[in-house]
Amino acid sequence: MTNYEIMYVLMPNLDADGIKAEIVNLNKIITDNGGKVTGSNEWGMRDLAYVIKKQTKGYYVVAQVSCEPKAINEFDRIVRLDPKVLRFLITVAHK
Repeated sequence: MTNYEIMYVLMPNLDADGIKAEIVNLNKIITDNGGKVTGSNEWGMRDLAYVIKKQTKGYYVVAQVSCEPKAINEFDRIVRLDPKVLRFLITVAHK
């Protein structure tokens, strides 16, 4: 398994329950495909460096995951279609 770090920015109009539900749904993509979420760090609401989809703020989350590349490919596919996610970045974590 490979270790990855995934940072994503959620829409600012989500309430606290909506944010928690979206984080659970995104983590479930990894776990359903044989991976595991080893850590998660919520940075909270922050200003964006530039306007994205007419938004100036976003809710930042960084997750550390350990999984096979097929799980990351599935995560990438689903998140691209998710209107609640403004942006995301997947990087390989080196230890």
